[in-house]
Amino acid sequence: MKGQKGEQNKLLTGGDSLMAYETEDQETQYCFPDINSSCVKGKRSSHGYIIIYVFVSLLSVWTVFLNLLVIISISHFKKLHTPTNMIILSLAVTDLFIGLAMPMEAIRQIETCWYFGDTFCGLYFLLISLLFSTSLGNLVLIAVDRYVAVCHPLLYPQKITITKTLVSICLSWACLSAYITALVINNGYFDTSHRSDECYGQCLAMMSFSWSVTDLFVSFIFPCPLIITLYLRIFYVVHQQVKVINSLMKGGKRVTEGSVKRKSESKAALTLGIIVSVYLLCWIPFYICSLTVISSTAMNVIIWAVYTNSGLNPLVYALFYPWFKKTAKLILTLKILQPASSLINILQ
Repeated sequence: MKGQKGEQNKLLTGGDSLMAYETEDQETQYCFPDINSSCVKGKRSSHGYIIIYVFVSLLSVWTVFLNLLVIISISHFKKLHTPTNMIILSLAVTDLFIGLAMPMEAIRQIETCWYFGDTFCGLYFLLISLLFSTSLGNLVLIAVDRYVAVCHPLLYPQKITITKTLVSICLSWACLSAYITALVINNGYFDTSHRSDECYGQCLAMMSFSWSVTDLFVSFIFPCPLIITLYLRIFYVVHQQVKVINSLMKGGKRVTEGSVKRKSESKAALTLGIIVSVYLLCWIPFYICSLTVISSTAMNVIIWAVYTNSGLNPLVYALFYPWFKKTAKLILTLKILQPASSLINILQ
């Protein structure tokens, strides 16, 4: 009887999509009946298909739509062309593509056969790995940007400019692209024919132990503590600044423009801190579970929690950024098509 071995508890592997469901009354079906090494074609209830596909479709549309609003807002309105918003724009672009990739991930997990070939499987893992890596890279850049803005406000205008920020974003994408390409190629994602533990008709990404350790360090152990450390420092400074400003206001003293600006920077740091916190809450369980043995169903739930993170970021903008509500209204009412609409001061 044809079969398969194990599963990989890693985001790139995707759970138990190749589980065989057999009964005594049914003949075993294979993905490719004419191929001896074909995977077993699994069985799922029609209700299960409908529920999962509806959920993924709604999540995908939600993620793409909201992130598209963020992209149009920052790109169109001149007042939003700031270094911080350039990084938010890069993050929104990443989240938009993750939203577009959600249906393919659903097909890979729900359907029990992969009919698109090893090359497309490798390209899919290359793309999704790059997107998740750049999401984390953008959050590191946001943390550095907010750290300089809050903790060294006098140096911020000289150290952090739009040009330097765009260069940093491009370098981040380039470096992560090189790393992910090396990871995918060296682990044979484009050619699974040499693997004795895989059947024909599946799309799994198996990493060697050395690459697993490397990826764990690059994707989690180094960046996440760095982000947490920077934000702990930011929150401490924010707390001290807000306390000073509030004491001045209560004492009836005149609050300078600089103090108001610092309070605004503090609010922005707190908002972006929420985004980082949501990201970490979605990803830390995944990395913990990837190091342990858990059920494939539980791992799939954790994986979709990671995907959901891309749809939560613009929701945070809508709740805490007044400018996003204004720009979304202008976009949805098509007022951005009016002449000179890009010059509207939506920050007032």
